[in-house]
Order: sequence, then structure tokens, then C-alpha cells
Amino acid sequence: MNKRRSFLRAAGLLSAGVFITPSLISCNSNTEATEETASTEVKTDATTASNADTELGIQLYSLREQIGKEGIESVIAKVADAGYKKVETYGYSKADGFWGLDANQFNELLKKHNLTSPSGHYGFDPILAGGNDQMLTDYIEAAKTIGQTYITVPYLGDNLRQSADDYRKVAQALNTAAKRVNDEGLKLAYHNHDFEFKQFGDTTGYEILLKETDPELVKMELDLYWAYRAEKDPVAMMQEHPNRFVMWHVKDMDKTDPKLNTEIGSGSIDYKTLFDNSANNVEHIYVEQENFAAGMDPYNSIKQSHDYIANTLL
Repeated sequence: MNKRRSFLRAAGLLSAGVFITPSLISCNSNTEATEETASTEVKTDATTASNADTELGIQLYSLREQIGKEGIESVIAKVADAGYKKVETYGYSKADGFWGLDANQFNELLKKHNLTSPSGHYGFDPILAGGNDQMLTDYIEAAKTIGQTYITVPYLGDNLRQSADDYRKVAQALNTAAKRVNDEGLKLAYHNHDFEFKQFGDTTGYEILLKETDPELVKMELDLYWAYRAEKDPVAMMQEHPNRFVMWHVKDMDKTDPKLNTEIGSGSIDYKTLFDNSANNVEHIYVEQENFAAGMDPYNSIKQSHDYIANTLL
């Protein structure tokens, strides 16, 4: 059994209040002996163990076309059938809710399919450009209603990121919004693309955001594909900024065309090394695929990615 999975199951027992001796949670080479000892010394059954190693999420933007064609109810059911336990939302507005459902209705839909939503992407340009208290209030109310912990900034419009000074202004606006979000019992996170890694003299936009936002208030959702597209080393980034990168977007890069995504494990990104080095420090892992190969059924695709991560990487 994968050493990380053994550790996560032991950690799940700890969170359930079950005492385990230190030898049982060490990831030593004798995993079979460890598992056998755990089965005899820990008085519990498999149903009490944590599902942290298989509770993967999906960013619903991956299925935006299907949501438009089939409706959110159908898509959520198929996401659950593919094995996912979490969803990350996008595109909420007070007027349209979550794809036509208000926050309470969407929450009930998630519960029906035993899904949770720890994070959502919320459009932040108006807030970052000069403050929009009502918009942020609406986001906070929606996030609370569906049980989200993180309100995540998904993107920066071109007009907000033309210079290093622009990024400094964004950083301060993020700090201000994060204080408000934190006061409401939630957390703010920032999701990257590759444009943040553009050089401005001896720094980049992303370096400015990391350095000039409060690390306790502004967390990072690291889109691994975009970091690799920008030729950055995500493992080194996470080591340099411990406890900052609380969420991941995991999507693979097509081997022949880096601009295209593909199923996890089928592309050019060495996810095994990354997971081995860094996966213990992330709270939520979301699969995202922005495009699918011609002829590939999106639901088969997201299941293939889920199963590869759950069975091979975790």
C-alpha cells in the first residue's frame, strides 16, 4: 500500500479520537507489518478511518459546457458517480445564484449527492479595482450557506496587472478583503494562471503577491499546470513558503501541445514526484481540465483523472 495512504488513514484515526502509538503513524518501510499491527491494536473498523486519501474535488468549470447543456442537477449527480467528494464552484452572482439555484437550493443538491464545497471561485475584479462591499457581502453569505471555507480569487483582469505597482495595489486590496472575510469566519485564497510570473525588473507579479499579502489572511490555491507552463518549480515554491499553498488545481499538460490539458497521468507533468514531496501539506486537491481531446467523453475523463490520483498518487 502507498505509504502516504497508510499515513493518512492513521491520521484519520487520530482525528476521530482514537489513540495510536507513534510506531503506527510512522511511514517506515515495513508498511505491511504496520498495517497488520494497526488492525490488531487499534479497536476500530474501516468505516471510522479517514477518507482524506480519496476525497478529491473537481473545479466545476471543467464541466461548464455540460452544465449549460444538461443543467447543474445532472452534472452534480455525474460528478458524484465519478467518485468525487468535493466540488469547487465558480461564477456565482446574487442575481443568478449557482447556475440558477439559490445558495440554499444548491446546498441541498450537494447534500443529496453527499458532496461538500470547501471553496468557490468568485469574480473579484470590481472589488480589487476599488472596493465593492455589497458584492463581497453577497459572496460571504453564499459561501457560508453552502459551507465553504475559502472564497477564492480566480483571475485578474488585464487592467489590474500591467505593472509591479498594479500588483502592489492588488496585494493591498487582497489584504483588505481578506480581513473582512476572516472576520466573518472564512478565508481568502488566490488562484494563479501563468501571467503572474511575468518579470517586472527583478521580481514577478506572483512574488509581489506572496510578499505583500498577509500570509495568515491570504492563502494560495496553486494551479500546478499554469506554474509548470511558466517554467516554475511548484515544489520549491511550496518549500519556500510553507503553509501558504492550501489548495491545488491538478491538471496535466498534453505531451505534444502544452497549451492543451489531458487526463492526470497521461501528460508530461511529473505528478508522482510532486505528490511524494508536497501532498501532505495541502488541504484540498481539485482536478480541473479546461479542455478535452476530441472524442473524449468529459465524464470518462474526470473519472480517469480521479482514479489515477486516488490509486497512484495518494
